[in-house]
Amino acid sequence: MAHRFLNSISTNSSGHHVTWRERLSHFTWSWFECTMSTGALATLLSQQPYTFPGLRTIGKIVFILDLVLFAAFTALITLRFCLNRGSLTRSLHHGHESFFFGTAWVSVALIIYCMQAYAVPSCGQWLVTTLEVLFWLYAACVMMVAVFQYHIIFDVEQLPVHEMMPAWILPVYPFLVLGPLAGTLLYSQPRPSSALPILIGGIAFQGLGWCFAFMQYTLYITRLTSGLLPDESKRPGMFVAVGPAAYTSQALINLGSQAQVVLPPGFLGITTIPVGDIWKAIGVAAGIFLWLLGFWFCAISTVGFMSGYKHANFTLNWWALIFPNAGLTIALIQIGNVLSSSAIKAVCSAMTILLCAIWVWVAALNIRAVWRGEILWPHKDEDMEDVEGHEQ
Repeated sequence: MAHRFLNSISTNSSGHHVTWRERLSHFTWSWFECTMSTGALATLLSQQPYTFPGLRTIGKIVFILDLVLFAAFTALITLRFCLNRGSLTRSLHHGHESFFFGTAWVSVALIIYCMQAYAVPSCGQWLVTTLEVLFWLYAACVMMVAVFQYHIIFDVEQLPVHEMMPAWILPVYPFLVLGPLAGTLLYSQPRPSSALPILIGGIAFQGLGWCFAFMQYTLYITRLTSGLLPDESKRPGMFVAVGPAAYTSQALINLGSQAQVVLPPGFLGITTIPVGDIWKAIGVAAGIFLWLLGFWFCAISTVGFMSGYKHANFTLNWWALIFPNAGLTIALIQIGNVLSSSAIKAVCSAMTILLCAIWVWVAALNIRAVWRGEILWPHKDEDMEDVEGHEQ
């Protein structure tokens, strides 16, 4: 049955024919942008300042959908690598597709995040301990990914700076969600035995992600000031630049607030003042400082996307409309909570409704694009190359 399906013929909107085996050979890492967005939406629903009966159930449904999609995408990309010998190595060395390897790891972090938000209240201490182990194991894995993936990019590939896209940040993107992940795990971790190392680790990991992303910002701004906007179909990928500032803002506020209850008395040998209060004050101020930077990137990306929307074709980059902006919304929720601002919380509710609508819209466009052969098709996906060898 599977063999018959793989060799069956698929037709795109232009009347061209290829087999499903050939189509699946173009199932790239960028498909995990969908699970990033779905997982980010589930985390956003778990932190709403204003709730209603059934909201938590909706969040659990989105989380379950995310798990199903992640399992399906993992099976499909494994099938691609099994059907095409050497394709795994090529995907990790490709000048464009390789950057999206990080999206699979970010999807894993968001699954762990949702386990804390939706599963821990219904499970025992065993899950809390499991999440602690997963946090440190995940951190070790993404450190190796960041080191070896960028080694390949720096040592093997020669990427022109004028083609820089925020997607170049994606291999280190898992560190940008490790801070928020640490912040949410702290709510249930034993204090200070397990919570304190996670707090310190969350700050350190977030620092790596933010500092590297900040350096990449300079290349991106250089491209934009040179008048080199991305092609219309790629402009949704501009929203990836929102994520570093948004998730770092979220991490600083959350970790700073948690420091009040996690840091033991006399921490760092300071006994004259409560160290946790200082950490919270600095974290909240720094988080607010960074949030507006994320909003600026969101605004400029929106203007760029809308100006070229009529000439844009759907690509998987369109999922970037959701997951960075979900982080921006969660950071604003954190700000609204610490400032006790009902106005900010109301804005967050409106932003959440908008992101849910965008998710449905992008999902519909994705399904239509697959049906019409606009993606998952030869010369249409992130693994294609032009005559010069650079990604189009």
